[in-house]
Amino acid sequence: MTSMDLGALEAQIAATFGARDRARGVDGTFRRLVEEIGELAKALRVGDRSALALELSDVVAWTVSIAVLCGVGLEEALDRYSRGCPRCGASPCRCPMDPRGR
Repeated sequence: MTSMDLGALEAQIAATFGARDRARGVDGTFRRLVEEIGELAKALRVGDRSALALELSDVVAWTVSIAVLCGVGLEEALDRYSRGCPRCGASPCRCPMDPRGR
């Protein structure tokens, strides 16, 4: 099994799909991400773990594509979660859940 840090994944996604992503543009790439989120929802409903793993990887890859297109470094962006909840600062989160369960 291999693991990859976010910077390496960003570089690999840019090298592999960068030209296509630029041609598609941010809006088109975002629409592909939304499509993959729909496929993830289906895998969750069905309970198929192999499909779930596949769709999760696709959602991450399309998210990385958008970050690369927009010049957003994900390691820096995700740092806000490195010490726990970005709102209350606790881990586990102590924020009250709203009526919608968030």
